[in-house]
Amino acid sequence: MREDAEALDISDVTANWVNALVLRAQLDDRIKALADLAHTPLFFGRLDYLHAPGAELAEGAGGEQFYIGRRHVHDAEGDPMVIDWRAPVSQPFYRASKKDPQDIALRRRFGYTGGELTAYEDEHLSDPAETAAVSKLLQQEIERPRVGPMRDIVATIQPEQDEIVRSGLSGSVCVQGGPGTGKTAVGLHRVAYLLYAHRDRLARTGTLVIGPNRSFLHYIEQVLPALGELEVKQATVDDLVAREGLEVRGTDAAATAVVKGDARMAEVLRRAVRSHVTEPAEPLMVVRGSRRWRVPAYELAEMVRELQDRDIRYGAARDALPQRIAHAVLVRMEQAGEAPDDRVQDAVARNPAVKAAVKAVWPAVEPAKLVLRLLSDAEFLAAHAEGVLTEEEQKLLLWQKPFRSVRSAKWSAADLVLIDEASDLVERTHSLGHVVLDEAQDLSPMQYRAVGRRCTTGSATVLGDLAQGTTPWATRSWAEALGHLGKPQAAVEELTAGFRVPREVIAYASRLLPHISPGLAPVSSVRETRGSLRISHVDALTPAVVAACEESLTHEGSVGLIAADARIAPLAEALRSAGLPHLSPGEETTAASRLTLVPASLAKGLEYDYVVLDEPAAIVDGEPDERTGLRRLYVCLTRAVSGLTALHHAPLPAPLS
Repeated sequence: MREDAEALDISDVTANWVNALVLRAQLDDRIKALADLAHTPLFFGRLDYLHAPGAELAEGAGGEQFYIGRRHVHDAEGDPMVIDWRAPVSQPFYRASKKDPQDIALRRRFGYTGGELTAYEDEHLSDPAETAAVSKLLQQEIERPRVGPMRDIVATIQPEQDEIVRSGLSGSVCVQGGPGTGKTAVGLHRVAYLLYAHRDRLARTGTLVIGPNRSFLHYIEQVLPALGELEVKQATVDDLVAREGLEVRGTDAAATAVVKGDARMAEVLRRAVRSHVTEPAEPLMVVRGSRRWRVPAYELAEMVRELQDRDIRYGAARDALPQRIAHAVLVRMEQAGEAPDDRVQDAVARNPAVKAAVKAVWPAVEPAKLVLRLLSDAEFLAAHAEGVLTEEEQKLLLWQKPFRSVRSAKWSAADLVLIDEASDLVERTHSLGHVVLDEAQDLSPMQYRAVGRRCTTGSATVLGDLAQGTTPWATRSWAEALGHLGKPQAAVEELTAGFRVPREVIAYASRLLPHISPGLAPVSSVRETRGSLRISHVDALTPAVVAACEESLTHEGSVGLIAADARIAPLAEALRSAGLPHLSPGEETTAASRLTLVPASLAKGLEYDYVVLDEPAAIVDGEPDERTGLRRLYVCLTRAVSGLTALHHAPLPAPLS
C-alpha cells in the first residue's frame, strides 16, 4: 500500500501549482501514515462470525472471517485483508464473551515476539461445551517489558475500556482511574476512534491532547502515530496560555498560587475589564459634506448600556459600537430625505469623530497590562475584588515590588492563566473539536477554565485520579472540576480493574488512600506477581540504592530510580561513580540504556518495569503539607509494572509503617 502511494504520479492531475502542493502534502501524509513499525504485527486477532455481519440470521447462512489489526490493510485489488480495530465489525473482539457471544463462533488472539508470529489462542464463544478461561496471551501482552515510549493497547483493550473508547463525539467523558487502570491509553485510543468515526469534522475543528509536562508528552507521543493518526497536537496547559514576549520567570508561594487559581479570579477580571467603559458625557457631532448630524449623549449612553446588558465580549462590543452610532446617524439622514446605503454606514463608522467617541467611551484593553495593574495597584485590585476576595487574599496577590512594564515583570505560570482569562473576556478563544485532558486532578479552577475555552463548541475527555492530586489546588471532586471546565453534564466513568501494577504493590500503596482520598475505591489488580514488593530499612542509603539499581538491571525491561527532588543531584553523582549511565525523564530508553533517574515531581504518568524508590519520607517532606506529600508518594509507589524495591533509612510515613 505504501509503495502504491509512493508510485502515484500527480503531475497531470492538478489544475495549478497550488493544487499540486496541497495534493503532494496529502500524499506525503498518507505515505507517513503507512510507514512500517518495527516489531509491530499487521494483525493481532481474528473473528469468525456465525453469519456474515449485516446479513439476516437465516438458517444455513454462511459465516465470515475477519483479521483485526491496528490499520486497515487491503490487497492489490482493494479487497480488505485486515480490518481496522475501530471498525464496527471489530467491536466483538473486545466485547464478546461466553455470556454474550455477539454471533462470534471463534475469537483468535495471536502472540508475537519481535514482530514474528509465535503463538495463537482460540476461544469458541458460541460453544457451550467450552468453559471461559483467562487468556494467557492477553496476560503476556500486558506484562511485556517496557522499553521505549508508551505503546498502544489495541490488542488488550478490555470491555469496560472499549465502552469509553467508542463513546460518541457529542458527549464529554470523565474517566476516574487509579494507577494501572489504563486511563491514559483509553483517552488516546478514544481520540484515535473519534478520528476514525468523525474524520472530516475533526479535520476541520482540530484535536488536542493536554498533558502535565513535556516528559509525559514525550512518553505518549508515539501512541497515535502508531495507529496512523499524525495530526493530533500535544501541549501542556502552560503551552496553551503562553504569550509571545511574556516569559515565565517568577514563582508563587503556594498560598498565592491557590488564590490566583481560584475561580473567583474570573469575576475580579471581568469587573476590571468592564471598568474601562464610561458613560458618554457629551453629544457626538458627525460631519458629512456640508451637513452635520448630532447624536445626543443620552442616546449614546443607551447604546453603551444595551451592549453591556448583552454581556458579549468586550472587544466584540467595542467593534459593534461604531456601527450602532452609524446606524443612528443613518436614521437621521433618512428622516431628512436622503437615501444612504451600507457603504455610507461603514464610512460613518470610520469617521474620526465616531472613532474618537468610541475610544473615549469604550477604550481598548490589553490583557497583560490589565493583569499587571491588578497585581501592582492595591486600590485598583480592591475596587474590583470587593466582596469577592478577602483583604488577606488581596495582599497575597500584590507584588512586593511592582514592575514597571509588561516586559520587565517576572510573570508566574498562574499569572499567564489570568492573562489568558482576560484575553478571552476581550476576544473569544478559538475552540477545537475535541480535547483530551490527562492528569486533570492537578489543575486549578482557572486552569480548567483555560482548557474549557478551547472546547466550548467541542467535547472533552478528562482523565485523572483524585488520589494522585499533588498540587495545593488539586480538585476535590470531578463534579466541581467539570463545572469549571464548562462540561457539567459530562459522564463520569470509573476504572477500578488494574492491569499494570502488581497486586502486592497496589495493595501496599492503597494503605495511603484513607489519608489522601477517603471514600475512593482502591484499584483491584488482575496481576499477581510473587516477590514484586520489597521494603527494606538500610543503614547506608545511597550505596544500597545503587546496588538495588544494579540488581534491577539484571532483569529484562526498563528501570526507574524515583527519589525526592532534593535527592536527585547526589544520586546522579553516585550512579556516575558506580559506572551506571542513566537517562532523565522524557529521554527514550533503549536496550543499551534502561535506567532513568526520576524526580518525584515528574513521576506522574510514567511507568517502568522495575522501580527503585529512594527514601519515602523524603518524598513526603518535599511537599508543602503532609496530605500533598502522601499523594506524591502514592504516585511514586505505583509506577512499577513488575517489581518495586523501596529503601529507607528514616522511618516510613505512619500509614505505611
